[in-house]
Amino acid sequence: MSRPESYHHGDLAAALVQSAIELLSEDSSAELSLRAVARRAGVSPAAPYRHFADREALVSSVAAVGYRELTARLRAASESPASVDDVADIAVAYVRFALERSGLFRAMFAERCDPTSPDRVEAVEAIREYLNTVVAATVSTSEPEEIATAMWALVHGLAFLYLGGKFTETSPAEIGARVRSTVRAVLVRTPSSE
Repeated sequence: MSRPESYHHGDLAAALVQSAIELLSEDSSAELSLRAVARRAGVSPAAPYRHFADREALVSSVAAVGYRELTARLRAASESPASVDDVADIAVAYVRFALERSGLFRAMFAERCDPTSPDRVEAVEAIREYLNTVVAATVSTSEPEEIATAMWALVHGLAFLYLGGKFTETSPAEIGARVRSTVRAVLVRTPSSE
């Protein structure tokens, strides 16, 4: 009598997601396929279909893990932000995550996902809530959600510009300096000369 994969792996769905993340860590441009992930996890090519309807469902689970990891990194950069410098620290953490975990970052933001995946939706909402909290604590505005979206877009754009090799800075210190100065340029108002 053969044993089911869940007996061998304990939690096959989690093992498959972990295998996908490992593939992306080894090769940031790896094509995540259910077959490749199954091979990596040491299970039959049909096994992933017991947990994931298709590739998008798998990528959604991978992205959810990435969003949670990214949120933890941002919180570690500044748990209770109170200044523009704290926002800049968060922005640097975001860009560093993108550069250090580029395969995972691309899976999170450049791959098709299931927009109804509860795990992914919950993870995205957690990061959105954190960013809204950051803006509310650091920026005087009547439109905190719009400012949070604009800041996310700014920092996200910086991350992809670095991933695409569009900036020449390569050291963490140089990258951090550019990100910080960009955030400060947007958030710090200079007095007008009237």
